[in-house]
Amino acid sequence: MIKRTATALAALLCIGMTAKAEGYQINTLSARQLGMGHTGTALHLGAESMIFNPAGMGFANTTFDFTGSITGIKADATTIHDGQKYHTDNGISTPIALNASFRIYDNLQAGVAFYTPYGSSIDWGRDWPGAVLNSSVDLRMFTIQPTLAWRITPRLSVGAGLMMTWGNVDLHKALVSASTFDHILGAGLSNMLGLPADYRFGNTSPASVGLKGTSQMAFGANIGVMYDINDRWTLGASFRTRMTMTVKKGDATVSYANEVAEKVLEDRLNMINVANFKASMPAPYVLGMGVSFRPTDRLTLALDAQLTGWNTYKSLDIEFLNDIASAYNQHIVKNYHNSWAFKAGAQYALTHRFDIRAGLMVDTDPVDINHYNPETPGMTKIEPTVGFSFRPIEHLSIDLAFMYIAGLGKDGASCTYPDLLAASVGQMFPQLQLPAQKTFKADYRVHAFAPSIGISYKF
Repeated sequence: MIKRTATALAALLCIGMTAKAEGYQINTLSARQLGMGHTGTALHLGAESMIFNPAGMGFANTTFDFTGSITGIKADATTIHDGQKYHTDNGISTPIALNASFRIYDNLQAGVAFYTPYGSSIDWGRDWPGAVLNSSVDLRMFTIQPTLAWRITPRLSVGAGLMMTWGNVDLHKALVSASTFDHILGAGLSNMLGLPADYRFGNTSPASVGLKGTSQMAFGANIGVMYDINDRWTLGASFRTRMTMTVKKGDATVSYANEVAEKVLEDRLNMINVANFKASMPAPYVLGMGVSFRPTDRLTLALDAQLTGWNTYKSLDIEFLNDIASAYNQHIVKNYHNSWAFKAGAQYALTHRFDIRAGLMVDTDPVDINHYNPETPGMTKIEPTVGFSFRPIEHLSIDLAFMYIAGLGKDGASCTYPDLLAASVGQMFPQLQLPAQKTFKADYRVHAFAPSIGISYKF
């Protein structure tokens, strides 16, 4: 009976590989523009326009333009579950962007960009009650984008880039619910194993799984149009197409809390170590619209609205490539919805060498409150920014920015998951009457700090 119980536990790993919503779309791809609320859809940004709106590169009046930025994001999430508060212990995420462009003709520019359009990192640890949904995740996507921009008329430009994107994921979660396992220990399993009657795991999961995989390269397009109405006003629109990131053959590994857990579970759970999996997740489309206004030669104002097509993320499907584990393939409903981000920014040239900036982003939440995973502490976020640039010599600019991310909180968020350990022990311990489905419900809070530094050189 114990072996049959352990076999059923393997199915629990199927609920583990989920994605983050607004939390894994990167909005820190330029130190210069981060200071302006990460606006840029209707701004002439030279090489950096390849990310914000490829058409903007067509207005460049330089022969060569290189920019690079790196941001350090230190995020902290907390949750309150059954009156207890739990904190993440996150490292620092470092999204980057490198852009280089050059002039072919006066009205034709070419370039290539390398950037991280999506990525996230969160670490709740394995010793908390939500570990059966998520312990930690590290998700990174990388894009190389060769781009062309053509200024059709002095005031109208179009641009397009080919996005070649790949990524990797490293996710850890509990396989076995510690609370369910402790109920079974208390019902007589402790005696069967020769353990003390009060032996319990508490919040520590007896067994956990790690899922690692690298996706195949996916292809998409980043296109845009920009129009200077006059010398003061500019309109812009851009569109990044949807891509699907697919892991064809990921690796799964099982770890145990101690020798007791390993003794009980290893006979069947160890098969997961050779049970490769395949899964896919969306990199959704992004539609950007913007307007900029230059009331004076020194002051620039910008407004952007960005729609992200998260409604494509309806479900997560995981398929195991091992015959023994194929019975545990999962179809997990997500039901995300599209979300908007609104951005505003201002830049003022104090001198010909020094610019100051300020901005604000409001990033709305696409996560379904009834399908809310702790590795997705999604919520509407308010994000004020400040920054400045200094040009020590004519062609070189050093850019610094800072963004504070303040989540508005999410109360009563829940996620229902199958507790297959409970379902499989009904005959062994009928007095327990453990439910085959459990719901984890909690309140969440998130905040983060994001300093950024960049450099640009043009001539």
